[in-house]
This record gives sequence, structure tokens and C-alpha cells, in this order.
Amino acid sequence: MVLFSMAESSELVQIVERAVKQALAGQIPTLQAELVKRVLEALPAAAAVPPPAAGPNGDTDALLRDITNLHAGTTQKEILRGLLAGGSEHCGRIALFVVKAGTAAGWQSRGFADDDALKDFPLDMNAGPVMHAYQNRVATPANSAEMDSRFVEQFGGPANEQVLVLPLVLKDKVAALVYADAGADGTMDCAALELLVMATGAWLEVISLRKQAQREIVDAAGAAERSMPSPPAQTVSSFSDPFAGHAPKHIAPSIPVEPEQGSTAEVVEMPGSAHSAGAAAPAAAADPFAELSPEDADVHRKAQRFARLLVDEIKLYNQAKVTEGRKHKDLYDRMKDDIEKSRSTYQKRYGNTAAARANYFQQEVVRSLAEDDLTIMGANFHN
Repeated sequence: MVLFSMAESSELVQIVERAVKQALAGQIPTLQAELVKRVLEALPAAAAVPPPAAGPNGDTDALLRDITNLHAGTTQKEILRGLLAGGSEHCGRIALFVVKAGTAAGWQSRGFADDDALKDFPLDMNAGPVMHAYQNRVATPANSAEMDSRFVEQFGGPANEQVLVLPLVLKDKVAALVYADAGADGTMDCAALELLVMATGAWLEVISLRKQAQREIVDAAGAAERSMPSPPAQTVSSFSDPFAGHAPKHIAPSIPVEPEQGSTAEVVEMPGSAHSAGAAAPAAAADPFAELSPEDADVHRKAQRFARLLVDEIKLYNQAKVTEGRKHKDLYDRMKDDIEKSRSTYQKRYGNTAAARANYFQQEVVRSLAEDDLTIMGANFHN
């Protein structure tokens, strides 16, 4: 049985800790410590454990920061640039090649002597590591001699001759290939790069699904509006609002109505308003838009409906956040990005219409997300 010296044992512990840390980036420290302990217990005394390649900032904090920056991107370009920026911290040179119709062309790079020269460079798809990464959808380490000879001739190879080609998979297809190496005198953290590429693919798919859902909601709202012709002029008592049962419980804003010439301005109060007259006719309560023109009333109803669709989408995709936000009364802080993006969509559609001042989206956020309790939204939410 081979025994390790104190120095060797200490070094072995450090090697295993680093390997586990890279493999489980983002996991809680207690889990990491338990894994290290179990690996050491199961490790044969004479086993040789080669240290994994470590990048210049190969710690967990740097990797988490890179992934956070990825998630800050909302467009494909922003996310891919985030990948290259983050990846450049874990290797000497990195480049992204967009794959279309079986060919790969350079998009952007970091760390090369002339990054612009790589744009539109056609990568040989038959080169060993490139073909393997593309066909098998796995990260492929290789020697620079196995790479595209034209690529190496034009851009040079790394000092240690080690390269890495990674597939960026979107919807079960390789949409791009990422090339990385250590550069002239750097190092390369293969595990960090692989995790960054996987995180990029996942986030691109999430963004794509969100946009698709948003389009479907807008299209559905438009179809609903088109299928509902503007109602003809009618008496208030004959109209039944299909959404009357879902009217917000909290105080709604007043809607000023332009006065006719020679008359004084009137104010139409929404149901639940503190200023509603107690002696108002029962029919007026059934239709809050009774005193508006048929055209304006129709706009208000459509704006209400669209606001509900938008907020329903927020709830659908963020059920856990909604539950936690209600529990801790910080719902707006947890969901600010989603709320403000949907608010922007609502404003683009109804911000310059007769329904603008009613601000149904704000009402619906409080009604549906906060269940009519403003304190649930938190101190940073302004009603």
C-alpha cells in the first residue's frame, strides 16, 4: 500500500476540491464539501489524479457572474456577445461560427490578433474536431494539427497546441460552433467553457419561447377584438359586460369625458370608486362605460381584456415567483422585468387611446398578482 506524505495529501485534497467545484458550479458549499469527502474516501491510495485545466478566473464566482451576464441579454446578439465575453475569461482565444445548411461561417471572436478578420471565415466542417463536435453534439478537445489547416495558417495555433470545439445546440440542432484555445501563453478551463455554452443554448431557447408566447397572446387578443364588432348604440340597461364579474376591487381612476359645447364636464366613475354616487341608477353599475361613446367604450373593454391577457401570461410563467412574492410581500422586486416588459407592450397598444388614463394594466397587476393587496407588491411598486 502506497502512503501519501502530508504535502501530497494536501495537494490531493486541493485537486479533488477544484474538480468538484468546477463540476458543480453554483451548488451550495455544504454539498461540495460532502462530495469531496466521499471522493477521497473512495479514491485508491495509488491513484493518480491529474489536475483539470484551470482558467485565469476559473472559480465559481467568475462562472456565476458570466452566466448572470448571459441572462441579462434579451436578444440573440446580446446573449452571444455575452458568451464570447464570458468565455474569454476562461481561455486565451474564443470564436463563434454560425452553422447554416451544413456550413460554418465566423461571426465574432475575442483574443485573436485581428478579431475582424475572423468574421465570415468559412470553417472546414470536415476537420476532425469540428466534424466530431457537429455530428455528435459534444465538446471535442483536440490537437491544433487536427484543426482546419487554413484556419491555423491564417490565425495561428495555441502555444500548447490544445484546442476545444463546442456545439451550441438549439432545438435539437447545432446552430453554432464555438472554438477555444489557450492562446500564446494562457490557459483554458474546458469545464467552464462547456457550461457557458450549455447555459447560452438554454437561455436562447427560453427567450425564444417567451417571444413566441408573447406573439401568441397579442395575436389572440387581436383575433378576439376582430371577432367582436363594435356594438350598436343601445340603452344602458340592455348591455351586459362579460367581464363585469372580474372588475377590480380596488379604487379605479376616473375617466374624464369631453363636455359637449355649452355643457359642463362630467366624470364617469369606475365600479368601486370612492366618489361613486350612492343614488346612481342600478343600470349604470352594470356598465361602467355607459356614458362614453360606443367607440370609446369599445376601446376601454378591449384594453381591459388585453391587460388581463398580459397579466395572465406573467402568472403562467412565474407561478413560483408569484407565490414567494405574495408570501414575502416583495412581488414587484421579484418580477419587475416581466411586469415592465408587459407594461411596455400594453402601452404601445393602448397608451395613446381613449383608455390610456384608465391604466388597466396597473389595475390588473394589483388585482390579479397581488390579489388587491397593494402591500404584497412591496415598497418599490408605485400604484
